[in-house]
Amino acid sequence: MVISVTDIDIAHYIDQAILNPMATTKDIEQCCHQAIQYNFPAVCVYPSAVRKASKLLHNQKIKVATVIGFPTGATTTRCKVYEAAEAVENGASELDVVINLGWLKEGKSELIYQEIASICEETGQIVKAILETNRLTDTEKRFAAEICMDAGASFLKTSTGWFGGATVDDVKFLHNITKGKVQIKASGGIKDLQQAIDLINAGATRLGTSQGVELVKQQKTMSN
Repeated sequence: MVISVTDIDIAHYIDQAILNPMATTKDIEQCCHQAIQYNFPAVCVYPSAVRKASKLLHNQKIKVATVIGFPTGATTTRCKVYEAAEAVENGASELDVVINLGWLKEGKSELIYQEIASICEETGQIVKAILETNRLTDTEKRFAAEICMDAGASFLKTSTGWFGGATVDDVKFLHNITKGKVQIKASGGIKDLQQAIDLINAGATRLGTSQGVELVKQQKTMSN
């Protein structure tokens, strides 16, 4: 079944992201208020903003997500585990973890597995493994996806958005690999409603974007 713009509420797919390094407390407050207003499932903020976002979203169903090892994935496993544990202590319940791409390119599957598994075990929270698919070959995408699924990741996430964004082809590719075993988060460069719908039709169950409000407004305009 192909979903059209009138078949779903696009807001239910959106992780409203505010990952501009220059974001202020006021920006974080605005992001959280938008999430409440539009009933987004999650906000995604930097670790330094997790405590603030958690306070703002207290008693709300909206999850606080944060990024770990962002945006390069090149910090040590020990640093990532500590960063993840501290984020959970501050109120995060979803962790978007950038895998070590250098290890992936070298075929160091055990190191990648141990890193993701350690974060999953240490925190007990939802882990979204960021693969940076636009920088990988199909063989590397499959390799990364299988390792992260085996290690306990709940989501495979396409991109950080810093080195390119989500594509329909990449989401379809991951969907064919996962076969519904884990969820898929498409992220990076999602600004247009039809683009968002195409990614959902390809298999995405979450959309990481800073343009969530605009997507909702686009849907309301098209529905009227």
